[in-house]
Amino acid sequence: MSKEKNEKTQEQQNIDDELKNSKASEADTAKSHGEILKQQIIEGQETYDKSPVSILLSSLTAGLEIGFSYLLICTLYFFLEGKVSEDTIIKSLSLVYPIGFIMIILGQSILFTEQTSLLTLPVLNKKRSLASLLRLWGLVILGNLIGGYLIAFLLVWFGPQLGIFDLKTIEKIAVHVTDYHGSVIFVSAILAGWLMGLLSWLVAASKDTLSRILIIYIITAVLAFTGLHHSIVGNVEVFSGLISSPKIILVEYLSFISLALLGNALGGAFFVALLKYRAFVYDVKG
Repeated sequence: MSKEKNEKTQEQQNIDDELKNSKASEADTAKSHGEILKQQIIEGQETYDKSPVSILLSSLTAGLEIGFSYLLICTLYFFLEGKVSEDTIIKSLSLVYPIGFIMIILGQSILFTEQTSLLTLPVLNKKRSLASLLRLWGLVILGNLIGGYLIAFLLVWFGPQLGIFDLKTIEKIAVHVTDYHGSVIFVSAILAGWLMGLLSWLVAASKDTLSRILIIYIITAVLAFTGLHHSIVGNVEVFSGLISSPKIILVEYLSFISLALLGNALGGAFFVALLKYRAFVYDVKG
């Protein structure tokens, strides 16, 4: 047992040494796998070191800011309705969907799906415990959801008052998001979490703001165009329907948000954090 423990300790030391030796690339060369992983682990640990109040406020800010994506989604839907087909409208929403994500990620607010794989990496690297990860996830989700509720109440009132969309638009979007079997929403959310974890990885790999904006836009536009379920945007979409339409009931909202959050978490933690980390570990072993 002691021998096995020593082997695991030595393996972890080798991984840490390899990460420590990963130096920053020159400005004109791509970052290596080790460099990106090291940056992600450091950024993840910095989030763990923040105070709970700071994390809650930052995640609440992200929940509010994602509302700008929803504002544009509703406005564009209302603007195009009756001018083009329903299918065309739904696909066109991918043009404005990324805006809130760009604000959040460049502004460094804490968004659950973008931070999922980032916060998992220090646990895989044995720098943080699983319990601390779950506590942090819970805090981030709480802030994101509360921010989403607040912006939903504001936009449900504000949109019709300004005449940029109406309650029927809110209802149609909410029904479109939830009109799937639970298993479909769950698998869809896993794929969305995978893409969001990959987004975090690609942003870390990029070297300038313009390329980061392009990466954020491409990945989140893919989410919208394919209709994959993102828990935090979906929270605003479905909760807005819940408070303004009889077609969305509380059980439906709770089912959606539970499946979307779980799917997003699995997608980001497994397909990005675990696989990227294990790929590096096997490279070190080799």
